[in-house]
Amino acid sequence: MRIEELVIEGFKSYPVRTQITGWDPSFNAITGLNGSGKSNILDAICFVLGITNMQQMRAQNQQDLIYKRGQAGVTKASVTIVFDNSDRSTSPVGFEACKQITVTRQVALPNISKYLLNGHKSQQQHILTLFQSVQLNINNPNFVIMQGRITKVLNMRPQEILGMVEEAAGTRMFEERKEKAKRTMGKKEKRVEEITSLLDEEITPKLDTLRSEKRSFLSYQKACSELEKLSRVLRASEWADAQSRVQRKGDAIEQKRRALEAIRTNRETQEREAAAAEKERARVEKVRDREIAKGGKLKALEEEVMTAERELARFAAQVEIKQGTIDDEKRRTQSSKTALDDLNKSLVDKRAQVDQLKKKHATLKETHSTLQERLATAEELLQTLLTGLSSSATSSNTGGYLGQLAEAKNRLTAATTAEEQARMRLAMVQKELDEKERSRKKMDKEAGDGSRGLEKAHKDVEKLARKLENIGWDAQKEQDGNAKAAQLKENVRVLTEQREVLSKRLAALDFTYSDPTPNFDRTKVKGLVATLIDIERVNYSHSTALEICAGAKLYNVVVENERVGGQLLQNGKLKKRVTIIPLNKINAFKISAQKLAAAQELAPGKARLALSLVGYPEEVSAAMTYVFGDTIICADSESAKAATFNKSVGVKSVTLDGDVYDPSGMLSGGSAPSGSGILLKVQELKEVENKLRDAEGMLRKLEQDEEARAAWKTLTRELELKQHELRLLEEQVNESSAHRLDSEVQTLKASLVDLKETIERSKEKQKEAQNECKKLEQDMNEFKKDKGSKLKELKGEISSLKTQLSQKGVAVKAAQKELQTAELELEQTEKDIASSAAEVQSAIDSVGKTTDELKALLKEQAGVQTRYNQAEEKLKAERADLSRFDDELNELEAVIKEKKQAISDADLEIKDIEHQITSLQKERTAAQNLVANLEKQNPGIENEQHVEEKSIPQLREKAKELEDMQKGMKKKINPKVINMIDRKR
Repeated sequence: MRIEELVIEGFKSYPVRTQITGWDPSFNAITGLNGSGKSNILDAICFVLGITNMQQMRAQNQQDLIYKRGQAGVTKASVTIVFDNSDRSTSPVGFEACKQITVTRQVALPNISKYLLNGHKSQQQHILTLFQSVQLNINNPNFVIMQGRITKVLNMRPQEILGMVEEAAGTRMFEERKEKAKRTMGKKEKRVEEITSLLDEEITPKLDTLRSEKRSFLSYQKACSELEKLSRVLRASEWADAQSRVQRKGDAIEQKRRALEAIRTNRETQEREAAAAEKERARVEKVRDREIAKGGKLKALEEEVMTAERELARFAAQVEIKQGTIDDEKRRTQSSKTALDDLNKSLVDKRAQVDQLKKKHATLKETHSTLQERLATAEELLQTLLTGLSSSATSSNTGGYLGQLAEAKNRLTAATTAEEQARMRLAMVQKELDEKERSRKKMDKEAGDGSRGLEKAHKDVEKLARKLENIGWDAQKEQDGNAKAAQLKENVRVLTEQREVLSKRLAALDFTYSDPTPNFDRTKVKGLVATLIDIERVNYSHSTALEICAGAKLYNVVVENERVGGQLLQNGKLKKRVTIIPLNKINAFKISAQKLAAAQELAPGKARLALSLVGYPEEVSAAMTYVFGDTIICADSESAKAATFNKSVGVKSVTLDGDVYDPSGMLSGGSAPSGSGILLKVQELKEVENKLRDAEGMLRKLEQDEEARAAWKTLTRELELKQHELRLLEEQVNESSAHRLDSEVQTLKASLVDLKETIERSKEKQKEAQNECKKLEQDMNEFKKDKGSKLKELKGEISSLKTQLSQKGVAVKAAQKELQTAELELEQTEKDIASSAAEVQSAIDSVGKTTDELKALLKEQAGVQTRYNQAEEKLKAERADLSRFDDELNELEAVIKEKKQAISDADLEIKDIEHQITSLQKERTAAQNLVANLEKQNPGIENEQHVEEKSIPQLREKAKELEDMQKGMKKKINPKVINMIDRKR
């Protein structure tokens, strides 16, 4: 293989395509002038052969290889070398069939390089391998020996020469490949060791785990397959049962329709008979009216009786008003008398208080005067002792100690004289008192009887007053109780009428029965579903939806168990057909919390469980769950659609307008149902009954207090009589001689006490005068001995007396003010007593006047009652003549009432049967939908194997066990384990 042609374009100094041909097979040399590009041709050959060392081509980078570094418009350098490959013995492996081998290398801006081998793009390593296969290693450092390296080659050591020879011979590259292969094998062995360790430590345990999971997964798949098989069998049985239900419900609907037609025919017959009876009644009434109009006497008698009745009612009202006025006046009189007695007692207390205050004021005033006299005496004494002259112009004494001593002796004499006079007066009063007491003893029997009677009357009055207080009733309570009782009776009457009206409106909810067995416990019959429901006012807007949700179940009767239901049906003498819900047998279904949460998430704030909107007793919760537990109440149709037709919910829903959305696809709605509003009417009836129960309870409580009221009235009358007797006894005792004598004795005793007090005060004054005389005599002696200290002591005494006098002055003024206040209160109390006495007398006069008017009214009422009795007797006699018409009318009225009752019962039966038909249609539709859904979801289900009905519970139990096992295994298995094992393999 030798060079035939070299093509250079854009490489270093060759900007245009330059083709060099005519290469000699044995020897070639490049000659030319300096700068003609000889070295660039050698660089081009090295470049195209794939040399990687740019310095051997005298360049720093690939851009230096392009003509003028690409700045002259040439952006690419390309070199192509063509080899003659006609000698197949030296041809590279794989290229024996090629006569020529063309290799091209191109570089372009920016930093783009590529190789072409025989016109096809190739890799650099492929080109290098090609040349190495013909012992041409372009990257051999001795491939090109540049000028200046000849000497270095000549001086090489043997090893270096051997290396250069091996490289020239082409064997060196095999050594390099050998070393490279060894390094690669070492890396591979190390990688094999790592993979082996990874297999032992991680992959093999993982595979063991996956194999265990695969076994569990296969067991799970087997359980799923068996469960699927059982489910198909059970669905086939369910399909057959639904088909049977469709047939049964269809037959029942047809039977109900025939019964409904018969009842309607009977109702029309009853209507015709009732119309004929009403027509006959009108004819009889017309004949009777003609008979009555002929005479006119009956009408006159009826008017006379009605007039008398109105007069009697008027008189009764007036009598009641008068009686009430008399009772009020008596109570007012009693109250005024009580107040008068309290004022009299207060008057006595006030007088005693005034007397006490007068004494206190007199004592303080006397003390004040005494202090004033002592102060004046002390000041005069001081003046006399200082100046020798008395400051008192009116004093008849010489002044000083001698004058005071004379005055003290005069006071002593006056006190002694007053004591002697008081003793003389005391002896006279004592003598008179003894005489009066002797006379009093003679009248002791008369006074004793009067006092004992008066004392007994006082005790009786006090005893009755205590009883009256302990009974817990008074005049105000009596008045309030009468008013409250009247109001409660009126409330009971109004509420009873309201209850009757509402009960008639809810005749369809009337459920009456007879006791099926003796001593039957009626608490076991809870009542109709509609009557057991309580709806809060905030949920009244949901009532229509709740009625649609419940449907005919509102008229179902809830009982404690199936035995009670059987007794009612057999022996309860029920007037209409009813559906009974036994609490111990009913299968109550309630929407799961997950479905309800999903519905509320789909329609936030617009979807609620129907059961949560009603209140009910805890004991009937199973029945309420059966009626309301499987339906959602939605605010609008959008919310209902979202909740009903969503796969995660899929339950029946009802809108507030009454539109029904069923998961089977059935929709119903439009105008409101005929019975709409029945739940609101029931709530209204319950409210009225609760109010009536409360009012009756309060009335019974008031009636329970009737005993206390009667006892209070009795005790009040007795107390009035006893108080009247007490006043009479007091007047009698006050007017008796014994009482007058007793009063005189008491007066003398009081005088005796006063005289004794006067004697004691005279003794105290004598003692004080004696002490003062002694003190004055002592002061005179001390003054003679020490005049200065005595004057100083006298000045201190004057200062102390002034202070005491000032304090006493304040106390006198306070006592005087207190006395004036007490006297004003006493005066006001006396005025109040006079006013109360006048009021009592006015009330007594008013009671007498009203009593006279009441007697006159009672007399007139008796006359009117007589006229009324006479007119009524005449009216009865006249009516007896017309009784035959009344009898006939009564008979016709009974017939009409009977027919209307029959019509009403027929309406109820029609409505009940219509409800039953609607319920049966819904059940049949549900069964049909179930059949359709099962056929749609399970094609060919009608051809499935149908097992015996008795084995279905066992299959269900087995399916439940498999389902439980599947649920338990589902959390533990790995569904991707098969793929994982295959991937691992």
